[in-house]
Amino acid sequence: MGDNQELESISPYGPARSTVKGEPLSKEELDKYNDFFKASLYLSLGMIYLRQNPLLKEPLKKEHLKARLLGHFGSAPGQIFTWMHFNRLIKKYDLDSFFISGPGHGAPAVLSQAYLEGTYTEVYPEMSEDEEGMQKFFKQFSFPGGIGSHATPETPGSLHEGGELGYSISHAFGAVFDHPELIALTMVGDGEAETGPLATSWHSTKFLNPITDGAVLPVLHLNGYKINNPTILARISHKELENLFIGYGYQPYFVEGDDVDTMHQAMAATLEHCVLEIKKFQKQARESGKAFRPMWPVIILRSPKGWTGPRKIDDKYLEGYWRAHQVPITDVHENPEHLKLLESWMKSYEPDRIFADGKISAELKEAICPTGTRRMSANPVANGGVLRKPLRMPDFKDYAIKVDKPGVTMEASMTNMAKLLRDVISLNPKSFRLFGPDETESNKLANVYQAGKKVWMGEYFAEDENGGNLAPDGRVMEMLSEHTCEGWLEGYILSGRHGLLNSYEPFIHVIDSMVNQHCKWLEKCLEVEWRNKVPSLNILLTAVVWRQDHNGFTHQDPGFLDVVANKSPEVVRIYLPPDGNCLLSCMDHCLRSSNYVNVVVADKQDHLQFLPMEDAIVHCTKGIGIWPQFSTDRGEEPDVVMASCGDISTHESLAAIDLLLQHFPELKIRCVNCVDLFKLISHADHPHGLTDSEWTSIFTSNRPVIFNFHSYPWLVHRLAYKRPGSQNLHVRGYKEKGNIDTPLELAIRNQTDRFSLAMDAIDRMPQLGNKGSAAREALHSAQIKARNEAFENGVDPPFLKGWTWPYERTGLWKAGIPKLIG
Repeated sequence: MGDNQELESISPYGPARSTVKGEPLSKEELDKYNDFFKASLYLSLGMIYLRQNPLLKEPLKKEHLKARLLGHFGSAPGQIFTWMHFNRLIKKYDLDSFFISGPGHGAPAVLSQAYLEGTYTEVYPEMSEDEEGMQKFFKQFSFPGGIGSHATPETPGSLHEGGELGYSISHAFGAVFDHPELIALTMVGDGEAETGPLATSWHSTKFLNPITDGAVLPVLHLNGYKINNPTILARISHKELENLFIGYGYQPYFVEGDDVDTMHQAMAATLEHCVLEIKKFQKQARESGKAFRPMWPVIILRSPKGWTGPRKIDDKYLEGYWRAHQVPITDVHENPEHLKLLESWMKSYEPDRIFADGKISAELKEAICPTGTRRMSANPVANGGVLRKPLRMPDFKDYAIKVDKPGVTMEASMTNMAKLLRDVISLNPKSFRLFGPDETESNKLANVYQAGKKVWMGEYFAEDENGGNLAPDGRVMEMLSEHTCEGWLEGYILSGRHGLLNSYEPFIHVIDSMVNQHCKWLEKCLEVEWRNKVPSLNILLTAVVWRQDHNGFTHQDPGFLDVVANKSPEVVRIYLPPDGNCLLSCMDHCLRSSNYVNVVVADKQDHLQFLPMEDAIVHCTKGIGIWPQFSTDRGEEPDVVMASCGDISTHESLAAIDLLLQHFPELKIRCVNCVDLFKLISHADHPHGLTDSEWTSIFTSNRPVIFNFHSYPWLVHRLAYKRPGSQNLHVRGYKEKGNIDTPLELAIRNQTDRFSLAMDAIDRMPQLGNKGSAAREALHSAQIKARNEAFENGVDPPFLKGWTWPYERTGLWKAGIPKLIG
């Protein structure tokens, strides 16, 4: 643990110790800061405890308390302290700033500031700045029908809820990219600082251009404890902590102690120094026109957890210890002495004087708070839909892949779509970015570099000129941290801009919970009238499970779709375009949309193209439909429905139709393709869902349906379990079988290959009787031969790998039977 001297040096107690010296506050100003601090702390405790008697005008009784005490006080004092001191600099330098509360359950700090600044009353007039309004303000906190204990969407000035820890820094940087005058004041909890996502996000300075971007001022809040444990960064030496941040590329400035008056002076001096450093770096870069990477400032604020509370209660430590983390005194209902102690504590903040008229004085508010949108609780950046402008979009039809015959042309859908993204970047040079973890080139999106290189503020080598595609003012954001890329994108779109994340499908699971949190944010925003819609979170998944045969079992997981499908139908959309023209149509739709999480799944390799552009637009507009060019049931009841969802799954399904027609040319086969996965769910459960009559018109209610699905088959069953004839739905998909395979052999392992699908169809058509046995045997033998050849030669047989649709349409089908080409 080190010697006593070192332990003392990292104690949160004592007069202020700070890197920056100075006493910028006059005695009069100091008194006002003390009053404002007390007002904020009083409100924070009131939210946790009080249902009635909001100003303690009568003795505190049990009936004045909330029956269930919920909330977190521990991090509130430090956050309040930081916010109020930054207000002085907003007023002095006319700063454009907003606040991100990283510590979990940090809402009392943020809410108290919004209320004192008047923003809360402007947004919610019933929460007026008087005794009656304060009572309502207190009651609603962590109360049924009220608001949560994080900085939820109901909180003015918030774009970061902090329900899950680790994303404050990445959200902050995302918000300041392309916002050159913006400063994101970001509190990082010392518990939060132990998370992997937070640790990687410190590297965001390597992507911040001081000419075109704003700045993030992180404040690492060392209050020493999590729920029940000390925090790591609060228990290492000064030198080690300083070296850590210098290694990250920051210049650390310490402010430590608990003596309120000297801490006010130290924090005021330190914040001002940091703001002037930021302005100096930006001025240097902007006047010279040369972007560089400075040592950006970071403040390390060490103050006691639950600062200004009782140090001990009944010989048990409270302030400065983990017991201050949540509700500081938990037994006030049962313990009259502790109820008196709570009353005494709250009255120490002098509510009778500071809220003499039920609100703080106009003089105090004017002295501390900025006005209008300069208030951090009213900055439009935190309601990014106010700033949102539609993307300037090229006409996606101009990028159409020519399809003369369906199922014959081979093209790389992703490479083609990258041309669309390139031109989106060109048309929106300050409001669109492409994000991804080191995979833009691998994902066949390199065409975008013609419009915007990869942002890089690190050092350059000569070889970077040879295909490195690096530039300080790039538009592509790559860092090998899915967490940081996702956090950047979320911060970017929540502050009103547009973007797309591209990632390998198997590793998108790294950000499952981040996407969960964003979905919850969007859903809650729909309930908040003053929240404007923000651009959608667009996720493009490629390097899909069926083309990870060469990388093996670890790279084969399409289950992200299950995660997204669990979220509110109001905010999630999943698209699996079968070919390049459908991909263009889907991407255009997603980039234009707002308030959704759009997931698009498309492989990056060359694939068969099925639909000319006009047909692709119709198909994507419908989301699901019968493909007559691959069907033989025109005007008749089908014998079997062959359905598919996903590009590779569609390829194998069509090849299975071919096999069936070779053996049974008289079969009436209906080919169905699904682009919009939520078409499968009931219309009662999702706005995109088909009605039961629409379902029956496509799938029938009494015919076997062989559904080849991109992902785990159980998802389709889950979505369609209520449908008419659902017992006839037989889904094939990934069943967690994989290795180093060929593409076809991987499909065979999971029974999604053409042979398995055709055999399944034969087994499900009772009218064939034993007539199907010979065909089934032939198909099974061909499947075994294909697999053996893969094991022997390492590749699929060319005649299977290069399969194309072998039929042509000449007017109407003759007797419903396709005609062989040649």
